[in-house]
Amino acid sequence: MNLITAQAFDYRAGLLNADGAKGGPVAIGTDAIPAFFIGINDPLGGNPFGTPFTPVVFRLFDAWAKPQANVFQDWLNARASIARGQALFNSKPIAITGVAGLNDDLGVASIPGTCGTCHDSPGIGNHSFPAPLNIGVGDLTSPLDVSYLPVIALQNKTTHEIKRITDPGRAPITGLWKDIGRMKGPILRGLASRAPYFHNGSADSLTDVIEFYEKRFNVGLSAQEKKDLIAFLSSL
Repeated sequence: MNLITAQAFDYRAGLLNADGAKGGPVAIGTDAIPAFFIGINDPLGGNPFGTPFTPVVFRLFDAWAKPQANVFQDWLNARASIARGQALFNSKPIAITGVAGLNDDLGVASIPGTCGTCHDSPGIGNHSFPAPLNIGVGDLTSPLDVSYLPVIALQNKTTHEIKRITDPGRAPITGLWKDIGRMKGPILRGLASRAPYFHNGSADSLTDVIEFYEKRFNVGLSAQEKKDLIAFLSSL
């Protein structure tokens, strides 16, 4: 009664569970990837067992960060890039600002984080606790082109403030002004087959996704780091 799916092969790196790697669907649900529960590795203390948050969300390709023998050079280069991308996902500092559902709810203008702050479920990458966020994907000021989407105007019944956005998010469900634009974060496994990206399809490729975060949060990624992150995300 259980179906587990994940990408199993990469045309550049070969089998994603080769030479000690834990990619592909087989490792999901085993000791290599902890069984999911609500709040697992939650950065805001939502773990019911009180286990501290760790930004090291993915360890699928740890084995590829080490020298490998008897591997084609092209595969070796691709695997090294994937391993570097995984390390960036786990450790690249991101100053989280202006995110509805985090900064406003916590009353903190800037939160030091990483990719794993929001994609915190170990080995999977979804948000492990129900916490819809608005990172600006549907905002009219999005770094990506959203001009093809309709603009929706919403007015606050009390303050009469008007907000214009391309997607009201959870607000029509909850009736809460603060929920305008807030969305559930996606699961990251199997990304390579799911373009276009974001809930509104405004990112045609993973390159566009990386550029969105680069511009939105001023991450400061080098050209090589962008390639490595894309290689990693393309192998989930």
